[in-house]
Amino acid sequence: MFRFFEGLVDPYVTYKETDTPPQRLYPFLRAYAEPFMRVFWFTGIASVIIAIVEIWLLAYLGRLVDILTQGTPAQVWADSGAEFILVAVLILTLRPAIHMFQIMLLNNTILPNFGTLVRWRAHRHVLRQSVGWFEDDFAGRIANRIMQTPPAAGEVVFQLFDAITFALAYLVAAAVLMGQADARLLIPLLLWIVPYMFLLRWVVRRIGPASEAASNARSAVTGRVVDSYTNIHSVKMFAHHDREVDYAKEAIEQARRTFQIEMRLYTVMDAGLMLLNGFLVVAVVGWSIWLWMQGAASVGLVAVATSLALRLNAMSGWIMWAVTNFFRELGVVSEGMQTIAQPVKLLDQHNAEPLKLGAGAVEIRDLSHHYGKQTGGLDHISLTIAPGEKVGLVGQSGAGKSTLVKLLLRFYDAERGKILIDGQDIARATQDSLRSAIGMVQQDSALLHRSVRENILYGNPTATEDEMIAAACKAEAHTFIQTLEDSEGRKGYEARVGERGVKLSGGQRQRIALARVILKDAPVLLLDEATSALDSEVEAAIQQTLYGMMQGKTVIAIAHRLSTIAQMDRIIVMDQGRIVEDGTHDSLLAANGQYARFWARQSGGFLGQTAEGQK
Repeated sequence: MFRFFEGLVDPYVTYKETDTPPQRLYPFLRAYAEPFMRVFWFTGIASVIIAIVEIWLLAYLGRLVDILTQGTPAQVWADSGAEFILVAVLILTLRPAIHMFQIMLLNNTILPNFGTLVRWRAHRHVLRQSVGWFEDDFAGRIANRIMQTPPAAGEVVFQLFDAITFALAYLVAAAVLMGQADARLLIPLLLWIVPYMFLLRWVVRRIGPASEAASNARSAVTGRVVDSYTNIHSVKMFAHHDREVDYAKEAIEQARRTFQIEMRLYTVMDAGLMLLNGFLVVAVVGWSIWLWMQGAASVGLVAVATSLALRLNAMSGWIMWAVTNFFRELGVVSEGMQTIAQPVKLLDQHNAEPLKLGAGAVEIRDLSHHYGKQTGGLDHISLTIAPGEKVGLVGQSGAGKSTLVKLLLRFYDAERGKILIDGQDIARATQDSLRSAIGMVQQDSALLHRSVRENILYGNPTATEDEMIAAACKAEAHTFIQTLEDSEGRKGYEARVGERGVKLSGGQRQRIALARVILKDAPVLLLDEATSALDSEVEAAIQQTLYGMMQGKTVIAIAHRLSTIAQMDRIIVMDQGRIVEDGTHDSLLAANGQYARFWARQSGGFLGQTAEGQK
């Protein structure tokens, strides 16, 4: 039975992805709720039936009291015994069956699957965002919103059907019952419900914004804390423990203040509710007793009115909390939408086609990109790289080298100009096919917090075990990999490398990253200080591997250690976003220009750098 209800909705059902999710709250939730609409209808109807049954039980209590006061036990049993048995059977069978049906729809169909669907689709959407989008936010805050929005959305649905639908049906049925028993009993009920609704409205209007502010503050705390943990080596190295504590405390204090504001609303709500419920009990019970004393009501009616007043007294607090919690969770969802509902701006064109791989010719035409600013980045770059040509890229930090690489990978759309690979504009190719055609080794090659095997196979998930090991051997990584063992006893290629590969040395990380790119075997190769983290002996061995990798590939290599690119076919010198020199190592030295000055003042083979951050 559990499996039946759990399988009514598939949270991973195929759906049409959109680049621009709804920006308003209710259309946003409706888009996620589409696969659940039929289940929602059945759950809502069951909630209404349950409320009606509960009111019927109170009404029958009044009838039972009247029957018991009208004769001896023998007469009562003779006249109404069959009725009592029938009611008992219904209470023992039909009532729990309806309850069980509604509970299983809520607990086994909706709650596990709805939150899963929201989290799955939100994660898919966020992963489609550009690199620049991620660079503009805390990874911790993004992750926190992905994690807290689905349970909040699930709680919204749960409260809607478990409490709000039930409560509305219950109040309407209660009013009908009182009206049928004696219309005058509606007077105290109305005198209670009007201020009750005003109190509810007052709280609801404030709880949503207060909850959104508190949720946003919690996300900020997560972002700052995760930022400290992710960069724990820097924190320890610079002995900034107290600074990081203060940095987090600022956000934690803001979270405390926003939560205090939220809790003040609940305190006001509870105080007002206590006064209103006291009036409800006294007014309804007192009014019904007065009617009985005037001979206008039976004992059964007094019993029904008293039971209903006490029941509403208990339920009113629950209803108030359910409704405010409903809007509170809506506030959390609204805060999460700031991440989940952001449109994807770096898109494949409508008619984009996979890049058709050829010999790997690269052509850059009048390329400019300043990240939306007036300066920095690239300024009117034009460059042609023949198939199989090896090009070195040098220049001071901030000259535009890394910007050029990011545009080649289409991490950003160029503000002006175009890049062509084998005559195809990369802006018109699908992003996945473009990046599949390019292998890249970065200066800081972060690894996934997975096994060594999974990290290497990331370059080509379909590679065989022998191919993976061969790539590791070429990268001079196989020997040290066999000595690895993680804290859980996994060894060799099964060992986990830690977040961003922190359990490995810089050289070990770089060699695994090289193995990953070797396994990818892409026709275009980008090297950004690929051997900077290696010691001299290992670097000498890997240099030979790199030269082997370069055979038959188009290569663009960024290096501050000029000796690593001296043997390239051409060397491009960049300065302030422009190409200022282009030629072979020997011709550039003979020209006695900027490259020659770089070469002359190298210390240990490194190009002197400015303090300015590289773009």
